[in-house]
Amino acid sequence: MRLADIFTLSRIVLAPVFFVLYFIPVWTGRGGALSVYILVPLLAFMEFTDFLDGYFARKQNSVSDFGKLFDPFADVLVHLTTFLCFVVGGYMPAVVFVLILYREFGMNFVRLIAARKGVAIAARKGGKLKTVLYVATGFYFLGVESCIRLGFAVSANAAALHTAGIVLSCVCLVASYVSFVDYLVQFKSLFVKKNS
Repeated sequence: MRLADIFTLSRIVLAPVFFVLYFIPVWTGRGGALSVYILVPLLAFMEFTDFLDGYFARKQNSVSDFGKLFDPFADVLVHLTTFLCFVVGGYMPAVVFVLILYREFGMNFVRLIAARKGVAIAARKGGKLKTVLYVATGFYFLGVESCIRLGFAVSANAAALHTAGIVLSCVCLVASYVSFVDYLVQFKSLFVKKNS
């Protein structure tokens, strides 16, 4: 297995670990503060591996069609996992999460159709911007939750923090669908049946 693919695989393995560690204090009522010191570096590491897999794929000249499918799959798994944590935690509106979920499944379907026709869809600028927004939003929510778990008083700013979270969630949603439409337009030939 290529080094780039190992970094990608690490995100797939660590996503459910993040989920469990996030909820252990919720389920047990213990370890809230300790969880912060694990979750923040864990999320940072998962997001950093997204950079590392691309970096080593290019450096070692090992960019592959498999990697072009494997990498976005790992990204989606990480981001949907973290977003689900924040939906349950009351940070992200459930309707936004569901619409983002539909978008990501739709994009995976497009990639599968493309792969069946021998086309590997690489990330476009809109998709990369969407990912940056996903990452920023994830860290924002985790930052707020971390402050609460560490005992910092945030109640005075609760309304503003909540509003900022909703705004970030909606920006993610809009960016995700704008990029999805861009992919559909760019690769519309995949869906057009050619006359024989």
